[in-house]
Amino acid sequence: MKEWWVQVGLLSVPLLAIYLNIPPPQLSPALLSWRSSGNYFTYRDQNIFYRDSTGAVGSSDIVVLLHGFPTSSYDWCKIWEGLTQRFHRVIALDFVGFGFSDKPRPHRYSIFEQASIVEGLVRHLGLHHQRINLLSHDYGDTVAQELLHRYEHNKTGSILINSLCLSNGGAGQGSSPCTGHWGGPTSNAGVSTSRHHPLRNSRFLFSILQYINQRKKHRDRWVGALMSTSVPLHLIYGPLDPVNPHPEFLQLYKKVLPTSTVSVLDDHISHYPQLEDPTGFLNAYLNFINSF
Repeated sequence: MKEWWVQVGLLSVPLLAIYLNIPPPQLSPALLSWRSSGNYFTYRDQNIFYRDSTGAVGSSDIVVLLHGFPTSSYDWCKIWEGLTQRFHRVIALDFVGFGFSDKPRPHRYSIFEQASIVEGLVRHLGLHHQRINLLSHDYGDTVAQELLHRYEHNKTGSILINSLCLSNGGAGQGSSPCTGHWGGPTSNAGVSTSRHHPLRNSRFLFSILQYINQRKKHRDRWVGALMSTSVPLHLIYGPLDPVNPHPEFLQLYKKVLPTSTVSVLDDHISHYPQLEDPTGFLNAYLNFINSF
C-alpha cells in the first residue's frame, strides 16, 4: 500500500488543476456592500483596500484588524459593529495579494512587506503618533509579530502598539503539519474584482505561500518579539482548530508565553472563531481590552 501522503498528492494534482481553471464566482451582495464602504490607498504602486469606521463617541481608542490566509478583511464583518461601539476608530485592510487589494504577478510576497503596508496605512490615515490596538488572526498574527518586533526595537516608522490580541495563531504557529491550510468559512471573501485574479495561478499560489517558510526561517525573531514584549498580550482560541490543534497548540503557547492571557471558546469553535462565534469572540476581546 502506498504511503498516504503519496495518495493524497496524486489526488490533489487534478483537483488543483480543476480549481485553477474555475472562473471566479460573482461577488455576493454582502461583499459588494463591504467593498463600496471602503477605500484604497497606494503603497509602492499597489492599490490596497481598507475600511475605516468612526465609532464610539468619547473614546480615543483605535483598533487595527489583520486578517488571515487565504481570505480578507471581510473576516471581521460579524464583529465590526460591536467594535465600533467600543472604539473610536475601527480599521481593517486587505493585504496585498488578498481580497480587493492588488495581486501583482510576479511578486515576492513577504510578511515584512505586509507589515510595511500596515505601517503605510497608519501613516496614510494620520495615526502614526497614536497608540494602536492590534487584533489579528492566523496569517495576520505573523504580520502582527513583525510589527511588534519593529516597535520593540524602535524601528523608524513603526506603529505605537498599545495591545496585541492574536487568534488561532502566534507562538508555535508553523509547527503544525496543517499550517499550509487552504480554506475556511469565508473562502469567497478572497475574491476580488481588482485587476488580478486571486489565488488562481500556481506561481501566484507558490509565491504567496512562502509565508510558511518565512515563519520557520524567522521564528526566533517573531516568537522572540512576543516573549520579550511588555505590551498587553492575549490569545483567543477556537479549540477545534485543525491548523493549530488542541491541546498541543495551547500547551505550547502557554509554555512559551506564560504571561499572556488566554480565552478558549466553546469546544465546537474551530479556526475562524470571529465568524463561528462572533459574540463569544467579541466578548473575549472586549474583556481583554477593558482589563488594562
